[in-house]
Amino acid sequence: MKNSLSLLRKGAAVAAAATMVLSGSAFGQGKAEVGKIAFDGIQSPQVDTGRNKNWKPKEWLEFETGIKLPAYNQEQKDSGFVDQITVKWSVALKNPDGRGFILLTKDINHINVPIDEEVFTCVYLSPNTLKRVTGSDTAGKSSVDRVAVEVLVNGRAVAAESSKGNPDWVTSGSLSNQSNRFPLLNKMETPFAMLWWDRYAEIEEQR
Repeated sequence: MKNSLSLLRKGAAVAAAATMVLSGSAFGQGKAEVGKIAFDGIQSPQVDTGRNKNWKPKEWLEFETGIKLPAYNQEQKDSGFVDQITVKWSVALKNPDGRGFILLTKDINHINVPIDEEVFTCVYLSPNTLKRVTGSDTAGKSSVDRVAVEVLVNGRAVAAESSKGNPDWVTSGSLSNQSNRFPLLNKMETPFAMLWWDRYAEIEEQR
């Protein structure tokens, strides 16, 4: 009888351990979802300040995609949020020198990202940068070859997507990174900062 009880207890312990392992594995293997990567021209917002000025809004180039995250541990499942994620943007843009394409990159840390809810992330090219690259005020979209997004949680890649082809093109080393010369900007670095607030994942403030 004692032997039987001992075996039952051992069996229950093994089953419990297996359940914990499987549960941890399910959390650890969860993949984020990245939606379609869209990019298009968008005019500078016009805000009524009560004082009119003579000006013509210029065109920015906006890159945007949606992200949906699962829970990666029990704490995230219980709270419904991931504390922080990093979104790595990569844009292949026509070389202003006329030879192939250049690479522009931007890393954004988003905080308080909800679980199982699509939120959006975006980057921009300013009107002056666009004109410097393309020579035109309105040729931004046509100068883009492809765009890639990679999502990291705790430094681990959980999703990657490209608007064309495989996202591995980012790490091929075939494109010259000229992000310092032609910087991508996050939403808080543009006049769009105050717009559509609830649509976008919150950006960590650099202190």
